[in-house]
Amino acid sequence: MKIPILKMIAILALGVSSAWAENLEVEKADSRIQVDAKATGHAFTGELKNYTVKVSGNAQTNVPTAFSLTWEFNDLKTGDEKRDKEMIRWLGGGNPKGSFAFEKSWVDDKGQLHAQGELTIHGVSKTVSFPYSVKREGDHVTIDGTARLDYQNFKLPIIRTMAIMTVDPKLAVRFHIVGQLK
Repeated sequence: MKIPILKMIAILALGVSSAWAENLEVEKADSRIQVDAKATGHAFTGELKNYTVKVSGNAQTNVPTAFSLTWEFNDLKTGDEKRDKEMIRWLGGGNPKGSFAFEKSWVDDKGQLHAQGELTIHGVSKTVSFPYSVKREGDHVTIDGTARLDYQNFKLPIIRTMAIMTVDPKLAVRFHIVGQLK
């Protein structure tokens, strides 16, 4: 039986597009996004308690095709209510928001996966890249990574209190995203 060439191309195209159409339903109870900061004499970690994340990719290769994250800084909690309020004031008050939009990924010469995207904080967008890993067990996927950034690059001033306490502008944003392919 002969299959017309256009029909065969259509069948192949449908198969390829469905391989890239996998979405990850994120399980927030098992996921976390944390920000590690160092200050004079101590360090602290803030955890994002609420956020919206959308992830999709190629289920055959585990390569992401989209990853978007949006949040409100009022949902970033450090365990110190006074510090959390000061953070919002430092960000300009009100209800400051942030976002990350994935642009591309690649594997370096050591076999490490990397992602690049646009991070927006304080109304300033910057391209950031960072290493990450993907583990898959059946339909469950775990994505881990750490993005390092300098908050001064987002037009935010150095945080100083009492003239001697300073929060280092270099932060580490750690993420552990767990979900199920749908």
